[in-house]
Amino acid sequence: MKLTKHRNLIITVIALLAAVFIFEQHLGKKNDADIPQNKALPAAQESLPAIGKAMPAENGPKVGHLAPSFTIRSEDGTAYTVGGPRDKAVLLNFWASWCDPCQKEAPELNKIAEKYRDTLDIYGINVTSYDYKANAKRFVKKYKLAFPVMFDLKGEVYAKYYGTVFPTNVLIDRSGVVSEIILGGLTAEEMDQKLKKLVRVQNE
Repeated sequence: MKLTKHRNLIITVIALLAAVFIFEQHLGKKNDADIPQNKALPAAQESLPAIGKAMPAENGPKVGHLAPSFTIRSEDGTAYTVGGPRDKAVLLNFWASWCDPCQKEAPELNKIAEKYRDTLDIYGINVTSYDYKANAKRFVKKYKLAFPVMFDLKGEVYAKYYGTVFPTNVLIDRSGVVSEIILGGLTAEEMDQKLKKLVRVQNE
């Protein structure tokens, strides 16, 4: 009798442990549903010690040097090119839909696009190789992004700029030279000060 009770207790404990394991496995899959699988995601950070400084990559873009050139198309087929002199300065905004600082930054970028529309082009580049395009499209719709948005499907443009975190904002002056590389999020006031400086310098 005692042996039977002992055996039943062991069976019950094993069954409970199995149930807990199955539940945890299911929960883990559910939480990962909106994140691309088999991809190393860059850390999404609001601030880094390197904010406002060139990215630490030997072969990457450097402040005071020409920005790496590229051409990328938006969903409607419009081609956008960066590289060399142009009429306006450029702000390249590399983002992902799951990035919290990117979500906070989106409404402010709309305001910037309106405020600096005569002197600045903003190109929002979704690094789709670290995202899902469907999620990125929902992001664009949710925040009503008022500037050109492109999908870097293979991460080729992001790689040219040696991207390491989201968001990454690259300021390029009218001569095509990198003015500043900003890693991580900034407050609206901080970004505005940097853009005022960029516009002021290029108008002198």
